[in-house]
Amino acid sequence: MSSSPYPDVDALRELFPVTEQCAYLNHAAVGTLSNRVRDAMATYLSDRALASGLVQHEYVSEDLRCSLARLTNATPEEIGLVQNTSEGLNLAANALPLEPGDNVLFCDMEFPANVYPWMNLQPRGIETRCVPHHGGGLTLEALEEHADDRTRVVAVSSVEFLTGFRSDLAALGAWCRRHGCYFVVDGIQSLGVLPMDVKAYEIDFLSCGGPKWLMGPAGQGFFYVRGDLLDQLQPPFAGCVSVAGWEAWRDYDLTFLPDARRFDLGCGNLVGQVGLLAAVQTLLTVGMNKIAAWTRHLTDLLMEDLRCRGYRIVSNPSPERRSAILTFAVDGDVDQAYDRLIAADVIISKRETFIRVSPHCYNTEEEILRVGEVLGDAQTRGLDD
Repeated sequence: MSSSPYPDVDALRELFPVTEQCAYLNHAAVGTLSNRVRDAMATYLSDRALASGLVQHEYVSEDLRCSLARLTNATPEEIGLVQNTSEGLNLAANALPLEPGDNVLFCDMEFPANVYPWMNLQPRGIETRCVPHHGGGLTLEALEEHADDRTRVVAVSSVEFLTGFRSDLAALGAWCRRHGCYFVVDGIQSLGVLPMDVKAYEIDFLSCGGPKWLMGPAGQGFFYVRGDLLDQLQPPFAGCVSVAGWEAWRDYDLTFLPDARRFDLGCGNLVGQVGLLAAVQTLLTVGMNKIAAWTRHLTDLLMEDLRCRGYRIVSNPSPERRSAILTFAVDGDVDQAYDRLIAADVIISKRETFIRVSPHCYNTEEEILRVGEVLGDAQTRGLDD
């Protein structure tokens, strides 16, 4: 086993055909597919045409739950499968035992997927509180300032989509446990590039889609729900496989399964599950600590280069708030800067008036430095002073 703190980038690049086409630095928007993921899905589709080929895929759902449990330090019984992050967060919002007068707290940097499910509870008398961010995300100080004895849910992203702000999940989770609040986390901007430990962070519910940092197919995600919370949750939907003894089709006994499978409704997206399984297994083999270290190295390089060129860094520079997302401001027309990068085959995102860069484990130092090379120096120096 290699003693290097970084992954074998050259070997990883052989898995990702996108490296032959461009410098792809846009995983916070949508990740690319490796050959392993593509081949696994193609094999499933080929086997699907032959009844004899289906047997090897019979247990893919359980294999995927096991791999996702490893990724998050959960148990397979605490993992459910959904289409996307929004579906999982809507399940949490509608299954938690909230009462009129309770309030849900989130900050004004949240992606809508972790806002609208809670706002949708307002007709039931649930209050939503949008807290001003501190430094790009929700801090413990802001939480304590705006919460009260009717705060029942704290909803937060592990990493904020615009600023790349890395939430202090350990501190927020501990606060929620002390105050009897449910801690709900949108994990899509960190799962696959940063380590996750749902037990250490005292997370009650986490939801994550597959197509960003996990580099899986669209339309397949998962959620985690703390095992001893399951009995408090009322599933908002019921399906033919949600119940104990579901194969006794005409017993009509609505006794929900004792684990996260109680939220399953019927046949899942098996081709998506096959793809996500291949993606997660690849990441686990590489190692989350190595992936986190390498992407931090890349964003360190980019931050220093952009500062030297006179650009203002929007992402919080504090080491404890850093993630694999780096956002910065450009002089003048952001659309022009974006178009220049895309034309040079440097694939990034434009978010609001900023440029957002998000490298993964197979990107190189040369690729990350292409951002500054293409844009050149800023017109005005010292914008971040």
